[in-house]
Amino acid sequence: MNRKLQELEEKIGYQFRNRQLFKQALTHSSYANEHRLDHNSCNERLEFLGDAVLELSSSEFLYKKYQNLPEGDLTKTRASIVCEPTLALCAGELSLGEYLLLGKGEEASGGRNRNSVVSDAMEALIGAIYLDGGFASAKEFVERFILNDVEHKKLFYDSKTILQEMVQSRDEGNLTYELLKEEGPDHNKSFEVCAKIGGVEAGRGTGRTKKAAEQMAAYHVLLKLKKDENESAEKEGEPCI
Repeated sequence: MNRKLQELEEKIGYQFRNRQLFKQALTHSSYANEHRLDHNSCNERLEFLGDAVLELSSSEFLYKKYQNLPEGDLTKTRASIVCEPTLALCAGELSLGEYLLLGKGEEASGGRNRNSVVSDAMEALIGAIYLDGGFASAKEFVERFILNDVEHKKLFYDSKTILQEMVQSRDEGNLTYELLKEEGPDHNKSFEVCAKIGGVEAGRGTGRTKKAAEQMAAYHVLLKLKKDENESAEKEGEPCI
């Protein structure tokens, strides 16, 4: 475990003074229960603390970054960043699930890849960094790994709604989602979905639920459409030779 802890420290660019605190942040309640550890040995209390630290640091960041944005829009933007799917996306970029201590049952049921488990661990890690190194260290972690691409996080959170509005405005036909693949046992399923515009496949996504797979498919379509828009704009701006 020590080698794994060191590996994660290198990934996040933060070295813990209190190693026990670091380990606790990665300890799921199922592991604590299975090994008959004190309930305070799991990461639930750290998750509670990390949630508050995340909300404060993201609020301050958005307040300073978007100085003309009204309160309602700031609240909506913050919600898109601190929600479970977005935090799970951030945790996935760190492969945080690989470092968690899980009970055998939770492991067997796919807990290592479950959004609720990894998003909670992300908040617990923030709480642990706060206790170990103070608010400045926790804020630095949040800005580096959660607030690093706010526009894409907002796009991901509202991907299905944004794509629906974009397709309607372009009048390119109906937006539909088709289930391509469903694999795994009931407790650990994986779904693959394709998004179609006017009956033509535009992008694919996978997830632990059909809804999550549709959200990911919509997100991939949006990224592609925005890339195409940017390339077209760049070409239009090129001088004639």
